[in-house]
Amino acid sequence: MKIFSDLFALILFFAIYTVTKNIFWATACAVVIGVLQAAFIWAKHKKLDVMQWASLILIVVFGGATIVFHDSTFIKWKPTLLFWLGALVLLVCQIRGKNGLKGVMGKELTLPESVWNKLTLMWMVFLLLLGVVNLVVAYQFSEAAWVNYKLFGSTALMILFIVAQGFYLSRYLPQENK
Repeated sequence: MKIFSDLFALILFFAIYTVTKNIFWATACAVVIGVLQAAFIWAKHKKLDVMQWASLILIVVFGGATIVFHDSTFIKWKPTLLFWLGALVLLVCQIRGKNGLKGVMGKELTLPESVWNKLTLMWMVFLLLLGVVNLVVAYQFSEAAWVNYKLFGSTALMILFIVAQGFYLSRYLPQENK
């Protein structure tokens, strides 16, 4: 459900931009949707997780700066900062002797500690690279190309990475008896 929620905001941002060709209207929509989603989650669960708080703060601050200063640079940096923040959270957890991915997914998956560590390292590197790619597209291509990349490119890269993770993890998952 969370991925649908995240994609809904992204699709709405893309749709508003596609119809209006105005990044400021699309950003304003993203800010409103981000606040409404956070309020809905808070009302339902009485809490937001760390990445939900980070996403909310980033969309309000960087989306707000985009609108106030009429400069799309701020909103273009938001995905990069969110990706890098995710990598940083995983790194800090590792340094503190805890595995962030295991903390989130450990109830669904039973894996050797070495696999959790490799998986976490892969996610950290992937998130760092995704942030860099976002900046390359933001600064080397048109605004319209960046908006398209934001929906199609980064989403496709994320899906491909998750599928690759599935193949990697499949050898560690228990096999059903036939």
